[in-house]
Amino acid sequence: MTKDEMIEQLLQQVNSLTATIDAQTQLIAQLNQTIQGLKEQLNKNSKNSSKPPSSDGYKKPAPKSLRKSSGKKVGGQDGHQGTRLAVTTAPDETVKHMPSACEGCPYYQMCKGTACIAEKRHVIDAVVTVNVVEHQALEIPICMLHGGTRKGDFPSDVNASVQYGENLQALSVALNTVGAVSIKRTHEILSGVFNIPIATGTISNMVKRCADGLSATVDKIKQRMKDSALGHFDETGTRVDKKLWWVHNASNCEYTYLDISPKRGFKGMEQCGVLTEFKGIAMHDCWASYWNYPDIQHAVCCAHLLRELTGIAENHPDQKWAAAFIDLLMEMKKVKEKAIAKGKESLSYYYLHKFDKKYLELIEMGRKENPLPETTEKKRGRKKKGKILALVDRLADYKASVCLFAHNFQVPFDNNQAERDVRMIKVKTKVSGCFRTEEGARDYLKIMSYIGTAHKQGYNAYEAIKNAISGNPDFIFA
Repeated sequence: MTKDEMIEQLLQQVNSLTATIDAQTQLIAQLNQTIQGLKEQLNKNSKNSSKPPSSDGYKKPAPKSLRKSSGKKVGGQDGHQGTRLAVTTAPDETVKHMPSACEGCPYYQMCKGTACIAEKRHVIDAVVTVNVVEHQALEIPICMLHGGTRKGDFPSDVNASVQYGENLQALSVALNTVGAVSIKRTHEILSGVFNIPIATGTISNMVKRCADGLSATVDKIKQRMKDSALGHFDETGTRVDKKLWWVHNASNCEYTYLDISPKRGFKGMEQCGVLTEFKGIAMHDCWASYWNYPDIQHAVCCAHLLRELTGIAENHPDQKWAAAFIDLLMEMKKVKEKAIAKGKESLSYYYLHKFDKKYLELIEMGRKENPLPETTEKKRGRKKKGKILALVDRLADYKASVCLFAHNFQVPFDNNQAERDVRMIKVKTKVSGCFRTEEGARDYLKIMSYIGTAHKQGYNAYEAIKNAISGNPDFIFA
C-alpha cells in the first residue's frame, strides 16, 4: 500500500467517524429534548397548565399563590359579618330541665314554681313528613235552582287519580340536576326518606317535564346573552352515549346559557348560536376557534396565561422573560384594583405607557431567548416553533386582547365566571356517569341554564325549580 492510499484510507475512516459522531450528537439532542418534554409532562398540574384540578390525583401540588402577603392576620377581619348557628326567638317546642338532684325531694313542686331560666340551648333538626291531600269532587243529585245533577271540578293541576305534588317534584329534579345525583340514587334517597315507592321512570318524567316547560325561558336567556355587552365563553367535554361531546357556555354575571354539540371548535360554536349574533366583548381562553369572529372585541383570560407562564418558569429556569411577564400581569392587576378602590374609571397615561413599554420589552426578550431553530435540511413548510416561542408570538399577536382588562374596567382579569358555570357539568359526569342520550343531555343543560340564571338573580335552586314546575319560570326576569 502506497503512502497516498494510506492517507486516502485514513481520510475515509475520519469522515466515517465524523458522520457517526454527528449522528450520535443529533440523537443525543433528540433524546435530551424528549427527556425535557417528559419532565414537563410529569411536572404539569392544575397550577401551571390547563389541566383540571381533578387530574392532580393524590399528589396535589403545593399551594403557590402569585399574590403577595397583605400582612393581615389569618381568618375573618374586624367588622366581618360571619355566619353561625343563631338562637331563634320562637322555638317550636320547649323542654325544661330541673336539677337532677331535686328529683324525689318533697319540695320539688314548690321549687319548680320558683325556678328561673339560667341558660338556653337550641337543637335545630329537620322533620321529614309526607302530606297527602285528597281532592273530592262533590255531586249534587238534584239542583234546586236549575234541576239535574251538578258535579264539582278538580283544579287544573290535579289531573290523575294519584300524582305527586310540586314540592316532591321540585326536590326530585333538584337532586338529579343541582345535586348531580343519578336517577337510581334519587329514587333510593326519596324512597328511604319519605317511604314513598317513587319509580325511576317517574323521576325521569319529572325531569323531562321540567325541561320542556323551560324551553321558552332558556331561549330568552340565550337572546339576552346575545345582546349583552360582555360575555364569558368556554367549553368542556362530557360523554353522551359513550362518545365525546362538548358543552358550550355563554354567561355573564346575570345569565347562564349552556348548550351541547359533538364539535368543540367553530362548528360547535355556530350550532350553539350565541357568538353568531354577539356584538359585545367576548372573554375566552384564546382557543383558536374564537378568532373566527373578527367583528367582536376579544378579551383573553390572563389566568390561563399565568398558568402557561408558570409552567415555563418552573420547567425552564433559563426563561427569564416568563417570570418577568408573570410579575407584569400581576402588577397590572394590582394597579387596576387599587384604581377601582379609589373610584377611578380608567388608568392614568403613566401606567398605560409603562405597561405597554414593559410588555413589548418582554416580548422582545422572549424572542431573543427562543430563536427559531436552524436546520440544514431542506424541508417544506414552516419551521417548528416550539411551545415557548408559540406563546411569545401569541402574546405579541393578541396584545390588545390580553391588556384589554387594564384599558376597560368592565373587563375582568380572568374567565373564572365561565369556568364556574361549567364546573357542575364535570361534577355531574363524575357522579352520575355519561348522558345516555342527546335529549337527556339537553334537558339537563336547559335546567342548569335556568338554575344558574336564577342563582345570579338571587333565587335558590329549589325555589326556581318549584316555580318552573308550577308554570311560572319567567319570574327570574321580574
